[in-house]
Amino acid sequence: MNIFIKKNVIERILDFLYPNPTSTLYYINEFTLLIAIILTARTKEKKVNEITKYLFKEINTPMDIISIEKIKNYIKNIGLYNIKSKNIYDLSVILIKEYNGIIPKDISKLKSLPGVGHKTASVFLSHVSNESVFPVDTHIHRMMFRWKLSNGKNVKQTEKDAKRIFKKENWKKLHFQIIFYAKEYSPSQKWDYKKDIIYQELLSNNLL
Repeated sequence: MNIFIKKNVIERILDFLYPNPTSTLYYINEFTLLIAIILTARTKEKKVNEITKYLFKEINTPMDIISIEKIKNYIKNIGLYNIKSKNIYDLSVILIKEYNGIIPKDISKLKSLPGVGHKTASVFLSHVSNESVFPVDTHIHRMMFRWKLSNGKNVKQTEKDAKRIFKKENWKKLHFQIIFYAKEYSPSQKWDYKKDIIYQELLSNNLL
């Protein structure tokens, strides 16, 4: 019963703050979306958006692929740029050879592509398909733990708990809402729990 009340409190506040959440990631099409998601690993979205505005003028389909060195020049100011450059190149080659340049919508096929793990594949599918996915990044992982909806041991467990607690039809919306909320009201660094609206609401209702 506690979890049901808690879930309702969280969703009510999130719906009020972010009624129609959409991605803030810059992309042009499905290919550039996948590249942008790959680039966000251990890198702030704002930084990625600054870089991709230039990168996507040069490449916006797998067929436009440029050398690994050229990709590096575009993305050298973000984390893991060496491996990311190679992954983008290799991924483009595979998409041309095996998928006629079209990105598969199957999660296992997506996960077989260079640089695409479970989270990246889930985020991509949450943007472009009606697949039932609930991608859990560091922000969602943190919030689920702070709200005592998951034990915080690992992202896999957090995703399992999130899917169990929240209704399937809300997963896509909640993915964005929780990320926006976490960045704005409940950051990992310099967290002020007094300004954390949901935390305060749960606290005052003895739900933590």
